[in-house]
Amino acid sequence: MRIAVTTPQGNVGRHLVRMLIRAGVRPVVLTRHLGDVPRDLGEHVESVEADSREPSQVISATVGVDAIYWVDPPAESADPLEDYGRATEAIVAAVETNRIGRVVFQSSIGAEKRHGAGEIDGLAATEVALDACGVDVTHLRCGYFFTNLLYEAESVKSGQLQTVQPLDARMSWVAPRDIAEVAALILLNRKWGGRRVQAVHGPEDLTWVQVAGILTDELERDVRVERIPVEQMRTQYIQVGMPPTMADAVLGMSTVVRDGFVPEQARSIVTTTPSTLRSWIREELIPGL
Repeated sequence: MRIAVTTPQGNVGRHLVRMLIRAGVRPVVLTRHLGDVPRDLGEHVESVEADSREPSQVISATVGVDAIYWVDPPAESADPLEDYGRATEAIVAAVETNRIGRVVFQSSIGAEKRHGAGEIDGLAATEVALDACGVDVTHLRCGYFFTNLLYEAESVKSGQLQTVQPLDARMSWVAPRDIAEVAALILLNRKWGGRRVQAVHGPEDLTWVQVAGILTDELERDVRVERIPVEQMRTQYIQVGMPPTMADAVLGMSTVVRDGFVPEQARSIVTTTPSTLRSWIREELIPGL
């Protein structure tokens, strides 16, 4: 079985590629720059240069592929949903042209809303488009990545986090490595078919107050979190150069928590993964601070 992986150096992809290699697969990795593929992976993967927003390139890169792990690349322009639309067009074109029979799509909790969740609306549109292809597809509805705290490294070091979300609202937090493990198992399992949704909730739902407390314990210094108005956060984003439409799309994702959203799939043995925030902080956040 030939398995392709997009964004192979992403938070999830870098783990997934190595898991597939250890399982005896030589994955096809789609990357915008061949030089970004780590040298130690060279003989174990088939590297193909392709932009995931360019249908012709994705089609060419996935000839003969049986299954693909698809990630819509992060928005880069002033119109995030247009970027997601281009990525959706690319994967649909590749699936239909190359008759790729299986897709595992990295989606997000909140995509089931379909509208009104900012950038997540782009993931929802990809889900709908893949469903219409009539292939076997699993949508991984992932929780909030632990690695998002890396983008807040300076705030963590200063001991002051900010969020627009209610401080006592619980949401699922998950390690990208655990998402990769779920994805690998699904890709290697030939017995499923049709359309599936697989939530990946991490080990427990956490509030921002609890997250700040865990950071305080593990860093051995006080870390606090405050809730600020959406407009204040929007102004901060724009001041650092983020286009207004992108700021709105990023902030729109927080409605998944602010509006009391309940995920389509409840927490269960199927959706719960093991890696804790405490262990991730010790292994990945602290060395990077």
